[in-house]
Amino acid sequence: MARLGVDIGGTFTDVVLENGDQRYSAKVLTTYDAPERAIIEGMHRVCKKAAISVGMVTQIIHGTTLATNALIERRGAKTALITTEGFRDVIEMRTESRFEQYDLNLVLPEPLLPRNRRYTVRERMDASGQVLIALEQAQIEFLVDELELANYESIAVGLLHSYVNDAHERMIYEVLKRRLPNVMVSLSCEVSPQMREYERFNTTIANAYIKPLMKSYLGRLAQSLAQEGAECPIFLMHSGGGIISLENAAEFPVRLVESGPAGGAVFAADIAARHGLDKVLSFDMGGTTAKICLIKNQSPKTARVFEVARSYRFKKGSGMPISIPVIDMVEIGAGGGSLAHVDGMNQIRVGPESAGSEPGPACYGRGGTRPAVTDADLILGKLDPESFAGGAIPLSIAQSVSALAVHLGEKLEMDPLEAAWGLAEVVDENMANAARVHAVENGEDLAGYTMIAFGGAAPLHAARLCEKLGVGRCLVPQGAGVGSAIGFLRAPFSFEANRSVFMRMVHFNPEVIKSLFVEMAQEATKFVRSCDATAPIFADYKVYMRYAGQGWEIPVPLTQTHIDVPDHDTYLALFESLYAKLFGRSVAGMEVEITVWSVNAATATIKAERAAKAPSIGLNATPLGQRDLFDAALGVATASQVFARADLALGSVVQGPALITEEETTVVLTQSRFAHILSDGCIDVIAKEA
Repeated sequence: MARLGVDIGGTFTDVVLENGDQRYSAKVLTTYDAPERAIIEGMHRVCKKAAISVGMVTQIIHGTTLATNALIERRGAKTALITTEGFRDVIEMRTESRFEQYDLNLVLPEPLLPRNRRYTVRERMDASGQVLIALEQAQIEFLVDELELANYESIAVGLLHSYVNDAHERMIYEVLKRRLPNVMVSLSCEVSPQMREYERFNTTIANAYIKPLMKSYLGRLAQSLAQEGAECPIFLMHSGGGIISLENAAEFPVRLVESGPAGGAVFAADIAARHGLDKVLSFDMGGTTAKICLIKNQSPKTARVFEVARSYRFKKGSGMPISIPVIDMVEIGAGGGSLAHVDGMNQIRVGPESAGSEPGPACYGRGGTRPAVTDADLILGKLDPESFAGGAIPLSIAQSVSALAVHLGEKLEMDPLEAAWGLAEVVDENMANAARVHAVENGEDLAGYTMIAFGGAAPLHAARLCEKLGVGRCLVPQGAGVGSAIGFLRAPFSFEANRSVFMRMVHFNPEVIKSLFVEMAQEATKFVRSCDATAPIFADYKVYMRYAGQGWEIPVPLTQTHIDVPDHDTYLALFESLYAKLFGRSVAGMEVEITVWSVNAATATIKAERAAKAPSIGLNATPLGQRDLFDAALGVATASQVFARADLALGSVVQGPALITEEETTVVLTQSRFAHILSDGCIDVIAKEA
């Protein structure tokens, strides 16, 4: 089978072809006006390398940041919300939390829809799904008259407590489809059937907002690929780390919002399994953002809510909450294209604004004039100006020097090298601090972790990040520059179904629990079967539990036995054990409640083969040459040997400071590290003994 993985990022589009045991890859600058053009160009490149025709590709798996970018840049469809009377302003009122506690001039982000695009109907369900105020058909018809005059492209429907009883949302849907057949409709009972109306309404609105854009793009993509001769099935990576069909992705595009980063986490989990690592820090740094994820026991940590478009330097609480199953990671505006400036306090700030691919960093010579992280990396000696992106994009040192001098050096009285050093240290400290906070929030100590670094920019910064975090080991896998696209090819077909059914443990009902899990398993399996009609399907089960009075829950994994024979004492013991592990203690005598139930149905993943033991350390590698590499920890540039990754034999050892180059990235070894080439081609970057 010739399978194609495609990841559209903010700067580069990565394309990977796996044909049997062989893998071929290409990086193409993302084409914003028509993203499918970059995919087609990359597809032709890898097929040419593999000496096969495009028609021989049997499957395409795609992930994209297009949905995320549309939400961030507010360039979605003209959308309306229909909600319960009295709840029109939920998405504007948000929650009572303040993400900047002491900022008296705090400005909350604008909701996705202004107030004049939010409509109400007189109806009401209670929290158990009982009808308090019936919805009248005539009222819906009258509202649709008004919506028709406004020429909306998409409509979100989110009523109070519809996750328990969706009858009123279905009534509205029937009228909308009859009266406005060309308008797309998103129901909260389908998009995110969970409690907490603020998150649920936001998620449904986001789905409706990007649905016309994504449906149009996916349709164009399928048509363009077919015209090129690739008439194979196309699947999409979703935010939870699995694959769904093109049709389901077009219907629920909000599930694609974190699809690219999710592929990276799957890639890191596969590498962790190959090396028997149970504590891994996944570090994915591309052209626009960096993503950090904790991987325990070779599985990425997951969550039910995450935020996009954070307005306060990616501070938690300042963004738009999206309530869908997602791999839990922290995202920082720190990529190769992240732009630097000097703030009012004469401090260097980096990101979240990015140069992207158009115009790109100053060194690209495509019109960019402001300094980006890539400009600093070039001046510090981390990049070869002649071989960047396999030589496809020659870099200009002169333009990097000019950008650093004008925007940083002159304001701070620094020469370009010192300005580049300051820029790199700021971005590395931003990433290190985000990793520390993420670890603390999850009750973890990073000292016992192994980092897995991938993405075009991560191997350039991984060694310095390890120094800052006290992490002694880092793996840089083969294909690191296109890791997310490889991860797409490792992911299973999967879908997670959720339900909000509130149940206190004193009212624990085994029969209700069994029927609830059966219903959710059927729903999740139906989605998976739309992708693969024959493969065996496995299910993972979770409940989300909390002490009464708490605002949020913790996930409690269950086994099949816990589903077949639900037992009050077992569920309670599982919760208290996990709670104590996370917070250091349980709370005796407090009532416990279950709020959300979850079933994730998935096909089996290809079991990762354990990497063979690496040859004995001691083989010396032959360098290609040398160049000056600035070591931030020492504050000086030192003559460093340069090696080609393809020339390094298994068991080879490279002592830092050094650089190991390949077509899509460069591994930077600082003075404190050495590298050992493992049996599967991974570069094992290890701290030298003090």
